[in-house]
Formats: sequence, C-alpha cells, structure tokens
Amino acid sequence: MIEQIDPSLIGWSRAQFAMTAMYHWLFVPLTLGLAMIMGIMETLYVRTGKAFWKQTAKFWMKIFGINFAVGVATGLILEFQFGTNWSNYSWFVGDIFGAPLAIEGILAFFMEATFIAVMFFGWNKVSKRFHLASTWLTGIGATISAWWILVANTWMQHPVGMAFNPDTVRNEMVDFWAVAFQPMAVTKFFHSVLSGWVFGAAFVVGVSCWYLLRRRHRQFALQSIKIASIFGLAATLIVALTGDRSGYEVARHQPMKLAAMEGMEQGGHSQGLEVVPGIEIPNMLSFLATRTADGYVPGMEDILQGGYLTHDGDTALSAEEKMARGRMAVNALAQYRAAAQDGNSMEADSARAVLEENVEYFGYGYIEQPEDLIPNVNLVYWPFRIMVGLGVYFILFFFLSAWFTRKEALAQPRFKWFHCLAVVSIFFGMIAGQAGWIVAEVGRQPWAIQDLLPVNAAISSLSPSAVKTTFFVFLALFTVLLVAEAGIMVKAIAKGPEGVDNAAESPVEGSKDSKN
Repeated sequence: MIEQIDPSLIGWSRAQFAMTAMYHWLFVPLTLGLAMIMGIMETLYVRTGKAFWKQTAKFWMKIFGINFAVGVATGLILEFQFGTNWSNYSWFVGDIFGAPLAIEGILAFFMEATFIAVMFFGWNKVSKRFHLASTWLTGIGATISAWWILVANTWMQHPVGMAFNPDTVRNEMVDFWAVAFQPMAVTKFFHSVLSGWVFGAAFVVGVSCWYLLRRRHRQFALQSIKIASIFGLAATLIVALTGDRSGYEVARHQPMKLAAMEGMEQGGHSQGLEVVPGIEIPNMLSFLATRTADGYVPGMEDILQGGYLTHDGDTALSAEEKMARGRMAVNALAQYRAAAQDGNSMEADSARAVLEENVEYFGYGYIEQPEDLIPNVNLVYWPFRIMVGLGVYFILFFFLSAWFTRKEALAQPRFKWFHCLAVVSIFFGMIAGQAGWIVAEVGRQPWAIQDLLPVNAAISSLSPSAVKTTFFVFLALFTVLLVAEAGIMVKAIAKGPEGVDNAAESPVEGSKDSKN
C-alpha cells in the first residue's frame, strides 16, 4: 500500500494540471481550425492565381502563428507535470503512456517545426506548389500531433494493450496497435479535432463580421465568412455524429461518467435523456447508450451496488466487491515481491496467481469508500449541457452565416445584429471546448487511469505548499502569455490584411488585387 497522502496535495496538484490544460486548450482548437482554413485559402490562390487569396491566406497565417507559439509553450509545461507532480503515474504506466507522447514529439512536432518555417518565410523563395504543400503539411503535422496526444488521453479513459509486470510493478505495452487505434481513440480524435475546426471557423466568421461592422475589408470579410461558414457547418455536423458515438463508447467503458453526465442516481430500462431539469426526451438515453429504446442504463447507485448486466453480458460487481478484490491484488503483489526477494518460489507463485486473478481491480485497492467513485456531478452535468447546447447553436449559426453570404447580403447594415452575434460567438467556441474537456476529465474522477490507478495513488510525494506556489506561478505566467497573445492578435486584426482594399464600397477587391 502507498503511504497516506495529504488531501490538499492531491487537490492542488489536480488544480494545477487542470489550470494548465484549460489554458493550453484555449490555443489548440484555434490552431487546428485555422490550419485547415488557411490551407483552403492558399489552395484557392494556387488554383486561381489571384493575389487576393494570397493576401487572405497570409493574414490568417499571421493569426495562426501568434496562436501557435503560445500553444507550444503551454503544452510543454503540461507534459512536464507528469514527471513532477504525477511521478507514481509515470512510473506505473510510463512504458505505455510515454510511447504516443514520444511519437508526437519526434514525428509530428518536428514535422510542424520544419514546414512552418517554409510557410512563413518561403513565399518568394520556393514555388507556389511547394509552399502550398508546406502549408498543408504544417496543418497535417498539428493534426497528427493532436492524434497522438488524444491516443494517450484515451488510453487513460480506457486502458488496453497492456500487461502488468509484478517484478517491475509497471504496466507494459503488449499491443501497440490496440493502444494507438482502439475505437474510442478514433472517435475522440475526430470529435476533439473537428471541434477545433468549429472554433477556428467561428473565429474567422467573428473577426470577418467585425470588419463588416467597421466597414473595412468588405470583400475579404465576405469571402472569409463564406469559406469558414461552409467549413464550420460541415465540421459541426460531423462533430454531432462523433459525439453520438462518443456517448456510446462512454456507456460501454465509463458508465459512472455517463450517469454523472445525466445526474442519474437510479437507472433502468427505457431511460429518457434529460435536456434540462424537467424536460426529457423519452427513451433517448437508452438508445444512445445501448442502441435500443428499452436498453438498461445504470445510475450511480446501481453502479455502486452492482448486480446488473453489463454491455458484455457479465454481472457487474458492486463497488465493495471490487474494492475487496483490489485490496487482494495489492496485498498479493506485496507478498509476491517479498517471496521473490527471499527466494521462496512456491509462495511467490501462489501470490502471483492471486494477483493475476484480481489485477483488473488493482486500482480499487486504493479507494477508501464506494462514494469516492462518484465524480463531482454538477461539474459534469452542466458542462455537458453547455457543450451540447452550443453544438446545436453552431449548426444553426453556420447555416445562417452561409445563407446570408449569398449575393453578399451579409454586408448590408440590416445584418448588424448578426455581425455582433458572430463576434460573441468566438467566446462561445472557447466555452464549448472548455466544457467538453471538463466533462471528459472530471467525469473520469477519481481515476487518473480508469479503473486502474486513482489520483491518490498517482501523485508525487511533494510538499503541498510547493505545488500551491507553482500553481500561482503558472497561473500568473499563463495569464501574462494569454494577455500578451490577445494584445498581439488584436493589433494584428486591427491592422487588417495587407494589400486588400479597405474601401467598404468596393465590391470586387479580389479582382483589383489580382492585378498587382
């Protein structure tokens, strides 16, 4: 058993990691979204030869570059925390968790670093097509980087492809492909990355509508809105599909998270989906979770008490039974190591047999009471509704935006209300992304790795005051970075795209620029 951990150490370590992750996720979605949009715009430049599209692409690249730099800084600090604040976690599963992060650093990050230089500084030094390839490869590199990070995160939600080695007290990878391409990872990748595309599209529409409000860069704004609206609408529809699939995966592998998302203490058959308290869609939760309208969905109390049939047809154990078997596994590990050290092979084999029989419940041996298995319900229930509600909002938003750009109607003064809404929608995109990650990570608690390692066993042995101090240091640092980035970005937006006619009455700015 591990030594008793100060609860304040766990709290401050979790708070520090959550704060770092939330700051980091302010930048990542915009990077992913802008990478695709600027690639589309430069493709139009190469295909048409119009300088208008070149200047449009260069402007959004500038915004991408500002955001990308700060995102890298916050991401590096986030990864270092696994070694500083969560060293037991790193020891216990480092052979598995470290692999996708290493691939991300060696392959994807170097790919981004190589081609981003060509993208920014190679306009007059390489051919149009090579530069276009560099732009797309920068975006693809960022997307591949997200893939491996999300593979690592998904493994924490559903650990697969591993075996526990009692001699090293570590979980070791036995199936790389199971880790890298499990269905839950594929679903999470598309859901998370495409949500970034939605935010990137909302950002482009919002900034472009700001130009229309100010009667500046009319043609630039309208063309940017048209591309971003179609791109954003397609992304939101796919996000909705992947969200449905994600809910099904959560029901299979993280039923407690699903119950917390619905605030459901007692489950049953034919469960409805609660839109908000008092409003419910009949049978919808059962259909989403089981693909049948009368399927059984357990509530939080049902999961603690056990006795129901799981998706695999097995009878679910109660929390008490899992905790008892977890303690058996922990004690058997201690007995095995002691016997092996003493050279008592018979006793070691006996202890190892008990360990292997109960190892899947190993993490439950560190749970103090069944109620600890229930996450903070309010922190899961409400962010889930915010995320879904904003997802529906963005489907309508992009549909209207695409519709209004027909025949340049959106430039008319009577659409000022939509221009203001579009600017506000930038912040809606941020909120939706943050809400999604809160659901994913808070819903997994108390587990650092689902059913395998709780946070109280994953923590480093540190002074709570030291973690508290670094929390406020990082908070100040990231806030300064955020304010600096916002200031630089606002100045770049205020300056506007270079080489684009600022006259609001000019209807064909692109054709003028194409002659330059």
